[in-house]
Formats: sequence, structure tokens, C-alpha cells
Amino acid sequence: MEAVAKLRNCPLSARKMRLVADLVRGKKVEDAVNILKFTNKEAAGWLEKLVLSAVTNWENKTNGAQDVDQHDLFIKTLMVDDAGHIKRIRPAPQGRAHRIRKHSNHVTVIIENRIPFDGEKTTGDEEE
Repeated sequence: MEAVAKLRNCPLSARKMRLVADLVRGKKVEDAVNILKFTNKEAAGWLEKLVLSAVTNWENKTNGAQDVDQHDLFIKTLMVDDAGHIKRIRPAPQGRAHRIRKHSNHVTVIIENRIPFDGEKTTGDEEE
């Protein structure tokens, strides 16, 4: 079973966010949270909250199934997309103005458990 969490219009450039996202893509959720907790980048804080939000979404989706274990969760997909720019004007010498573009990004995290539980339908379980 999968769970999705999205972060929209994060006020960092997508390039800076991708540097941190590459550290945790494809890892187990426990390992990813530990890596993000001790990474000294601003993007790590945003991604840690997002991964924990995805875990909470997954817990709500499973409706408290008894045999479901969080230790089997891993980050299936972690996408960082460029978002719009906020345009600002900065004074420059001799009465000129220079444009400043403040970048932002969208992040999507999909987590999945590797071991299916009883209530989950797998691809080969169709009734005949």
C-alpha cells in the first residue's frame, strides 16, 4: 500500500532541495529520517517533516491494521519539481533596478511497505 505527501511552493530552489533528496531516495523511512535529522541543510528540515507526514498518511490509510509494521516502509518515489518564481526589484547603482527571482519548488513523496498485510490486495489476488 502506498501513501503520498506533497509540499507545494517551498521557498527554496529546486536545485538545493534535490541535493538533499538524493541522499534519501529509495531508503527505508527510519534511515531517511535519521539522515535528514543530521544533515546540515535547510532543505533537510522540510523533507523530514514531509516524510513524517507521509508516514502519518500511511497509518491513516491502513486504519490501524494489527499486523502492519512501520519498519517495512521505504521511500518509493521522491520528486522535486520547479515551481514559480517571485519577482522582486533591487536598487542598483545610478538609479537602475535589477530583478531578483526568488525560486520555489514542489516536492512529492510516495512511501510504500514492501510486505503486504492481510487487508491489502496484491496484483495477483483477483478473483476468478
